[in-house]
Order: sequence, then structure tokens, then C-alpha cells
Amino acid sequence: MRRLVALLPFLWAGCASNTGDATAHAQHTGAHTATSSSAESPHAAVADTRIMVRFPDAMRVHTLANMRDHLLALADIQQHLAQGGFDQASNVAEQRLGMTSLRLHGAHDVAGFMPPGMQGAGTAMHRSASQLAIVAKDASVTGDVKASLAALAQVTQTCVACHAAYRIQ
Repeated sequence: MRRLVALLPFLWAGCASNTGDATAHAQHTGAHTATSSSAESPHAAVADTRIMVRFPDAMRVHTLANMRDHLLALADIQQHLAQGGFDQASNVAEQRLGMTSLRLHGAHDVAGFMPPGMQGAGTAMHRSASQLAIVAKDASVTGDVKASLAALAQVTQTCVACHAAYRIQ
């Protein structure tokens, strides 16, 4: 557990360097630290430049519920990895996020409402989660958590990239 906690700052730094999207990170950081003139509110809204994707109401609610479940799955994976439960982390990664999960989430039904870039981001997330499942399963033999953490960071990066580019309504 101590090794995992000690690695977290390096994982965060690795996420930023692996995405190659320093501009988005700088914009995000700037949004939190921007100074304003005395005439402006210090809490002035930052323009949301993400692409709006319109879903039918029921599909939007379903998709948002799936995304919340994805966050829960990421938390479960982190917990399992922290406890050395590599097989459990692998199962969660594949069953709830990986390519196996597509039918469970109704991905085929939702894909028709997504622009191609959003579809590609979703596919990248599911594929990287399946890769995480393989790497975590390998760690159950080797006991080496580093590759699993790197694969988990890759999954998270695909989520962040999509949420930075798109929003649904």
C-alpha cells in the first residue's frame, strides 16, 4: 500500500506527460487561477467549448448512469490494486469497462447518437480497459503493480479526453 501511495504523484505526472495535451491542462489550471479585474467577479464563468451532443432524454439518463458506473468501476479497480487483488481488478476492468461490457451498457444503441470522434474515444476507453484487465491478470502472477497502474492511467486518460471534448444534453 505504501508503494502505491508513494507512486501516486508520479502517476499524475505521467498522465499529464502521456496525454501530450499540455494546452488543455494549462487551460484547466488557468481557469482555477485566473486573475480578474476589479470590475469582474472572481468567479466569472469560463466558456464551455466542448462539443454538445444531443441524446434523447432516456438515452441521456442511461448514458450518464453508465458513466457514473464507470467511475465506480475505476474506484473499485484502484481499491483492488491497492490491496493486491489483481484478479479482482482484472475482472472489474473487463466486465464493467472493457470490450465485454459493451452489450451491458447498450453501446450499440448509444453509438448512433455520437459523432465519430466521441465513438472513437469510447472505443479507445473500452479497449484500454480490456488491456488493463490483461495487465492486471499478469500482475497476479508477478506481483508487480506498476504496469497495472500505468494501464489504469491510460483508461483514465481516455475518459478525461472524451469529457474534455464532448458534453451531452
